Amino acid sequence: IPHSVPKPLTIDKAKALVEGEADGDDWIRARDVAVMLLLYGAGLRISEALGLTRRDAPLPGRDVLRITGKGGKERLVPLNDAANTAMREYLALLSETSRNQKSKWLFPSFGEAGHLTRQHFARELKTLASATGLRPTQVSPHVLRHAFASHLLHNGADLRVVQTLLGHADIST
Repeated sequence: IPHSVPKPLTIDKAKALVEGEADGDDWIRARDVAVMLLLYGAGLRISEALGLTRRDAPLPGRDVLRITGKGGKERLVPLNDAANTAMREYLALLSETSRNQKSKWLFPSFGEAGHLTRQHFARELKTLASATGLRPTQVSPHVLRHAFASHLLHNGADLRVVQTLLGHADIST
């Protein structure tokens, strides 16, 4: 069975998505930008990003997240300035809301999982894509992760470094 690789977004389209305007509460927009920048700016899997607890949030002055990936493997993931800024803005707005103040999750929800689900975020992402003029079929959480890797490689990053950042055990992945 052929395995298709997602077509990455261009840098301009990824930027438009992150900077796009969306309707709704400020903290929800800040949440969506923070998650997008964890996927696109740090290469996290959607399950890794949404599984973060508040204790996992980067502290001021720290630009690294400790991620538990597939198979329980831990890795350190550097955060760029945009991801750090988005996380700080989101956390500030979240602390001002009454939304699940006691939740342990960094991206809380009233749902059964207790945190934002992959499916819910994917719907939010497609809505935002549509609002920014992108085709919703072009965008998914995994496409953002794939764009992270593709843009790094396109700009001269070493393949082994990208492998480590993504948490891939096998270089061929």
